Amino acid sequence: MHINFTPFTVLWSLLALVVVALAAYRKVVSTKEDETLHLGSAAAAVSAEQATVANKLEQIDHWGKMLTVVAVVTGLILAAAYTWQTWLSSNTPTGL
Repeated sequence: MHINFTPFTVLWSLLALVVVALAAYRKVVSTKEDETLHLGSAAAAVSAEQATVANKLEQIDHWGKMLTVVAVVTGLILAAAYTWQTWLSSNTPTGL
């Protein structure tokens, strides 16, 4: 039995591209992050903005970790299936 791995490879590549795009988006959002503690009358507005950015980064991190695990596991399964198929086809007699 021969399986065409091209569609699976394309889907895995798209998943990996989404992970890379999410990492780039996180980088852009993190530029708005202010790690300084602000005190005084304007601290409430700045603190609310910091909380918003921190919440957004937390959501991006959650999805980034989850999609990275899915991409790695999918890639390993795809590589194992390709290796298994190649090994089986190399051990099959061609005269039968």
